[in-house]
Formats: sequence, C-alpha cells, structure tokens
Amino acid sequence: MHKILISTEKVLLCIIALATLYATMEEIFHLISNRHVELADLLLLFIYTEVLGMVAVFYKSQKIPITLPLFIAMTALSRLIILQGKESEPVNLLYEAVAIVLIAAACLIIRYRPSSQEEDLPLV
Repeated sequence: MHKILISTEKVLLCIIALATLYATMEEIFHLISNRHVELADLLLLFIYTEVLGMVAVFYKSQKIPITLPLFIAMTALSRLIILQGKESEPVNLLYEAVAIVLIAAACLIIRYRPSSQEEDLPLV
C-alpha cells in the first residue's frame, strides 16, 4: 500500500509539472502576442517557476520544504493585491497584507527553529 501511495504521488507530481509547463508556455505566448507585460504577468510566471522548483526539489531530495509552498502563497497574495487594483475595498487590502506578513513570519519561525533528525528523513 505504501508503494502505491508513493507511486501515485510521483505520478501526480509529474502531472503537476507538465500542467505547469503548459500554463507557462501559454502565458509566454500570450505575452508575446499582446506585446505587453505587466507586473501581474511576471508574478504569475514566478509562481509557475516556484511550482516547478518545488517539484524538482521533491524529486531530488524526496521531501518538500514547507517554506516553498509558503513562498508560493506570498507571491499569489501579492499578485491578487496587484490584480484587484484601486477598485477593491481598503479593508481587503489590509487583510491580504496581514496575511503576507503572517506567512513571512511563519517562514522566519520555520527557518530559525531547531530541526529534529526525524524531519531530515526522506519520505520514501
């Protein structure tokens, strides 16, 4: 059963990587055809890059550092703030900014906490 779960996880990660590559190429073609690049477009490409990096880290080390999804979440929230523009409610901007600060604080706490040997074991 354990091997089935591991195999399923690897297949799903391959699908995620392929879908991310497809979305990246689609976005690049969109940017080329429009001949216009905005910050939100760059942040979306950065999110795609982070997802691919997370998949690559898993295949290299058989574990995913918790900070990688947190970085992706911060980038996604930043992109959301930029996409909303001036028409959004100021309180929503405040909530999203506080969420970014909380995620950044979580990254700092994770980075500077003492690690246990149990966390260094591979998943397989």
